Amino acid sequence: MSDGSAVTRWWWVRHAPLCLPPGTIAGRMDADVDLSNTEMIEGARAWLPDGAVWLTTPLARSTRSAAALKPGQPTLGVPDLTEQDFGSWHGRTHAEIWDSERAVAEHFWQDPAGHAPPGGESFAALCQRVAAAVVRETGSHRGRDIVMIGHAGPIRAALALALGLSPAGILSVSVDYWHLFRMDHLALGDGDGQWRLIGANIPPCQGRLL
Repeated sequence: MSDGSAVTRWWWVRHAPLCLPPGTIAGRMDADVDLSNTEMIEGARAWLPDGAVWLTTPLARSTRSAAALKPGQPTLGVPDLTEQDFGSWHGRTHAEIWDSERAVAEHFWQDPAGHAPPGGESFAALCQRVAAAVVRETGSHRGRDIVMIGHAGPIRAALALALGLSPAGILSVSVDYWHLFRMDHLALGDGDGQWRLIGANIPPCQGRLL
């Protein structure tokens, strides 16, 4: 295939489950992960191609999950692909925030894509930085397989880029632990190219995806 029509294949896998109480907002916290489900890990590993570029974020749940999927695999850290900054809401549960900051929570949920948590960033802002990073990394690794061990928010943002959806329009998509999202970028001449969604939120142990 000529360089002018190169296909760059993204393999996004959400990290392992977090060791936090249900409903806790992790955001950019460096929370520990539960790596005990070896069947899920082996099932996720079975999808992933050989010879890929592996990307992670600075958060331990990304790097530790990558190491569990492929021990010894070199990775490149991409800070711009890290999770949303939830500001003062980090480490707190949704129920606690609703009880103690009801007016602030109500304002946020009127527009959860456009409004930022106190001291944090909005999901719309996350979508902008993730889109820029995806375009940059696609150009840097053109024609390669890219495995990204990522977070729910940035995976949704990448889907929004690929599908041409608004930040608000992508928030309803489920992104489960160890699940796979596959999208290709087709470089068409000197233009921006075209994205193609191959699969979304695919559970482990479902066979290898081409």
